[in-house]
Amino acid sequence: MSTTVDLEAHGLLSSPARPEIPGGPQTVVEVLDRPVAEHPGREALVGRYSRYTYAQLDEAADRAAHALAGLGVGPGDRVAGSLPNHPDIVVAFLGVMRLGAIWLGVPKPLAPPEKAYLLRDGGASVLIAEPAAAAELEPLRGELPSLRHVVRAEPAGSEGARPGEPGADWAALLASAATGRPDVPVDPFAPAAIAYTSGTTGFPKGAVHSQHNLVLPGAVARTRGNWSSAGVQGVALPLTILNLIVLTPLVCFQAGATCVTMDRVDALGMADWIRRERIETFGAVPAMIYDLLTHPEVRDEDLASLTRPGVGAADCPQAFRDLYRERFGTEVTFGYGLTEAPTAVTNTDPDGPQVPGSSGTALPQVRMLVVDEDDRELPPGEVGEICVAPAEQGPWAGVYTTMLGYWNKPEATAKALRDGFLHTGDLGYLDERGHLFVKDRRNDLIVRGGANVYPAEVERVLHDDGRVAACAVVGRPDERLGERVVAFVQLAPGVTASAEELATHCAANLARYKVPEELVFVDELPRNAMGKVRKTVLRDRLAATGS
Repeated sequence: MSTTVDLEAHGLLSSPARPEIPGGPQTVVEVLDRPVAEHPGREALVGRYSRYTYAQLDEAADRAAHALAGLGVGPGDRVAGSLPNHPDIVVAFLGVMRLGAIWLGVPKPLAPPEKAYLLRDGGASVLIAEPAAAAELEPLRGELPSLRHVVRAEPAGSEGARPGEPGADWAALLASAATGRPDVPVDPFAPAAIAYTSGTTGFPKGAVHSQHNLVLPGAVARTRGNWSSAGVQGVALPLTILNLIVLTPLVCFQAGATCVTMDRVDALGMADWIRRERIETFGAVPAMIYDLLTHPEVRDEDLASLTRPGVGAADCPQAFRDLYRERFGTEVTFGYGLTEAPTAVTNTDPDGPQVPGSSGTALPQVRMLVVDEDDRELPPGEVGEICVAPAEQGPWAGVYTTMLGYWNKPEATAKALRDGFLHTGDLGYLDERGHLFVKDRRNDLIVRGGANVYPAEVERVLHDDGRVAACAVVGRPDERLGERVVAFVQLAPGVTASAEELATHCAANLARYKVPEELVFVDELPRNAMGKVRKTVLRDRLAATGS
């Protein structure tokens, strides 16, 4: 089956193989079919204002597809969503998949110029957004020639979502849309979603995945017995991040479980969700679990149903690991993953021997390998570039496929996908038993509270202020958040600027979590013989002097 998207025109590669997923749905379109047939009345999706059984969710997804088709959306068109964690974002995503269109998540915390960049680069024709996001983008509509429709969406079931009320555009479209699955052939290996990952050049790159890629992690999780059919899983991290859709609703639906969209990430808010919905697990960053377990107003009975929350970070302070073990009676499970994979490709075994410093072993569908500068595979113990390829043995052999590439970036695609597997750009090694050890994160990535901050993005914004002659952004280790963002700034000769002024400039152009929490002024940045800033010197300075 051919795709309606010209892959070459957008810098993408076709899937070299078209493997079937053993015993599971082949597309996102099919993920609800089994639970609808087997237990249509079981709750599938829960939010603050609305609840859907599997049968109701299936109908809502059909309505979403017909509503979008009425706006001119067809196979290959890009539909963007900038919504909070409510069922609406899942319904919209499922509707996009049923049309063979392409989903593009736009994180709420991004500043308006950042949101506009994603919409412009992805060529989105429709944006479904909460009213505040829609309003802040209105002054930038002139920069978005492909954007035909902005659909305002209040959470379904809330006061603002009543048809005819302000902000109820999406609710009204769904209410008047037809039912019945659209008669649209969907290619499992065509582009289905663009997940933007912060770029090393200062602009994000859009990793493109097929529906096959999006369904596979859930199929593997189901066969490994990760979820019981009666399980209740929460999702607190933003569903505008594609990996969160893959790892939560799509995993839950394939297991016939219940997905709870949690719209609060403070300790008391999370505890309220866990207590009311009897949530058994949810994915989080260490700071979220730490706050949940240490907040004086969170009672043990609030967390009685919580058995083993997942932690999406390997850099867990020892104090957090000890706290987790004391509360849940097991080790923290974490792994190594990336947007381009998509999601996790290794994880640790909480019930097996602990291997200090390891990010675990490969998941069943993938093979991890480490290569040298000439792309030759290295033996265990030797450091090189970490790569991801399909598994070569077992029931999942040959089933995994890489991303299709980076949207509109053919050179980056060719570099990342050469030799038929995914080159991550990260450095590490494998031991004799296949445990992965990550030595250097690619391109000085800063992980603040589980959110990725690429220094080049922050540096680009700082350089836009004419008073900044040069700058370098690094991470300062932090016990709670993992890292905090620190900027070293060299001002142009004869000018002055305060840290507050530069922080304000950053805040107008960057998401809050990317704004430097410290700005350190220097006369000159340390550089090597090639003129490149020596960030190791800056990190050492932070470690030695605290400034």
